[in-house]
Amino acid sequence: MKHANQFKAGVRDGIPICLGYFAVSFAFGIQAAETGLTPFEAGMLSLLNVTSAGQFAGLSVIAAAGSYIELAVLQFIINLRYMLMSAALSQKLDSATGTLPRLLIAYGVTDEIFGVSVTRPGKLDPFFSYGCTIISVLGWVGGTVTGASAGAILPERLISALGVALYGMFIAIIIPPARENKKIMYCVLAAMVMSAVFACAPVLKNLSGGMRIIIVTVAVAAIFAKMFPVEEEGAS
Repeated sequence: MKHANQFKAGVRDGIPICLGYFAVSFAFGIQAAETGLTPFEAGMLSLLNVTSAGQFAGLSVIAAAGSYIELAVLQFIINLRYMLMSAALSQKLDSATGTLPRLLIAYGVTDEIFGVSVTRPGKLDPFFSYGCTIISVLGWVGGTVTGASAGAILPERLISALGVALYGMFIAIIIPPARENKKIMYCVLAAMVMSAVFACAPVLKNLSGGMRIIIVTVAVAAIFAKMFPVEEEGAS
């Protein structure tokens, strides 16, 4: 009964995530259709990854016919934060929690699911994570398949218009924190400038899109980590 109640609580807390995921993944589905993926392929991609930024970046590598190495390195860099989230979330699990439950929980570690899980009082029941993950992934995959199906049948002009949602999503992610923190704003501007240089410079523009993303991400992150280091708690 306890596990059933925890599962229901996870589903309840995951419903808002599900709705948000459906909207974002709908735009991803449209983009996937434009790249040449079928609704089934796009749905499987979302089911096996569950990472918005990683999937959108992965599409650019697929569209550019990039190598598997580029794709693997790109995904490692973009999704590196999930390693930190998983480490933090593991501290909320009971020490008796087995390997299989931990692996199932790790599958559903996203920014939003981590947020609702880490704020749960006391120890985290794996069944809460199961419920939250299942309902959230249903929204993510469902939106992807719906968007990809719409992209396969809707007129090209309408698809292009709906595709603007992707850029709107990224702007909505970047602008609020950039307005509140000048360091983030400078970091975003530096990434934009470096991306423009890589896209226009005679030699650099010959690099694949995926490789340019990797270089810009690592370079900008390293520069700003050096310029504005984050002090550890308790440091004088």
